[in-house]
Amino acid sequence: MRLAEYRYRTITSIGGPLVFLERVQSVRIGEMVKLITPDDKEMDAQVIEIKGETVLLEVFGSTQGLDLEKTEVIFTDSAKKAPLSEAVIGRVFNGSFKPIDGLPMFLPEKWVPITGRPINPVARERPSEFIETGFSVIDGLNTLVKGQKLPIFSCSGLPSKEVVAGILKNARLPGGAGRFVVVFSAVGLTFYEYAFYMELFNEMMTSFTAFVNMADEPTMERLLTPRFAITVAEYLAFEKGMDVLVIITDMTNYCDALREVSTAREELPGRRGYPAYMYSDLASLYERAGRIKGVEGSITMLPVVTMPEDDITHPVPDLTGYITEGQIVLSRELHQKGIFPPVDVLPSLSRLMQRGIGEGLTREDHRRVSNLLYSNYAKGRDLRRLEAIVGSEGLSEQDRKILAFTDTFEKEFVNQGIQRRGVIETLELGWDILRRVSLV
Repeated sequence: MRLAEYRYRTITSIGGPLVFLERVQSVRIGEMVKLITPDDKEMDAQVIEIKGETVLLEVFGSTQGLDLEKTEVIFTDSAKKAPLSEAVIGRVFNGSFKPIDGLPMFLPEKWVPITGRPINPVARERPSEFIETGFSVIDGLNTLVKGQKLPIFSCSGLPSKEVVAGILKNARLPGGAGRFVVVFSAVGLTFYEYAFYMELFNEMMTSFTAFVNMADEPTMERLLTPRFAITVAEYLAFEKGMDVLVIITDMTNYCDALREVSTAREELPGRRGYPAYMYSDLASLYERAGRIKGVEGSITMLPVVTMPEDDITHPVPDLTGYITEGQIVLSRELHQKGIFPPVDVLPSLSRLMQRGIGEGLTREDHRRVSNLLYSNYAKGRDLRRLEAIVGSEGLSEQDRKILAFTDTFEKEFVNQGIQRRGVIETLELGWDILRRVSLV
């Protein structure tokens, strides 16, 4: 317990969510702080900067009601911690880890700082074995592998939340083996998105834990939400031996919150006004996913990134692409055709796919059917441009077969609606489409 000298009434100024405090000693970056207003209202804050005896605090919420002279500041000598227990499964929390599902808070087994640490590269086990998402275009052509980081790149107006909902409901380990749980983190939701996901949680059949942060809630809470989720995932994976799939939506909202805090601190901006340390900040989240040698359990991560102005070179998707192992890209053109999920096969890639498919994992012909589908679809996309110039009469018989395959592939393989397909069903469908147009 803190002594009297760790209680201060030396606030010098307040600006937005920032509070400046003078003549402070024995404090550290990231330390949690309690602010007690004159009317005994309690607020949480965090130390974000120290200059000599001057400390800068970031308040989790509005600073309305704070008084420069009468507000008492209490340093807790601890970082932000998450309460952990297997009782977290099946529960829904807000971005501050408070229940919003109408049930009482569980009794935690332990409290762990949410800062965490990236997995030591020497201790990493190579990702292997696949996780079935239920979508043919992912399972068949861009397979998600246990321990992988595979982002979904979306654009404004595309059904990324419906894609996420499908994965939430349908993701599982092959054959239902092992203990599998989904940890869902939603950052900066609108009221419409909030209602959508809360209804989805009522329909969930798989084991899950959800952390939901609203757009009108404190900026700092947006930065905490994914860290709470990953801390829970680490506990379930590496202490309880479960295979955990972490889905974070939307990382662009997270990065915008990071930029907002950086601007308030008057830091030197980088590209598009984002802080220069955004790359290392994102890495501190993404690199907590993976597998550890000799330890049961794994963390697989699917972050969703909305690309501002449909620009894949924007700092958020660009830096995410450097850290992760591939990408699933949603297409506006396919969405306009009514295809769901509108995944653009050609720019999409899973760099670890080879580690998760083949005999004993999916099926021995998985790589062959994947290569045939991809190569013929790539040819068909090129032939569509040629057909627009010379017309179908100027194409060879083989070219017309490939064009027919391209249309069928999009309408039947990529487009599957909300129903789930197993990986074997996906492979059989791929062969069936190739045979129908005489390409095998």
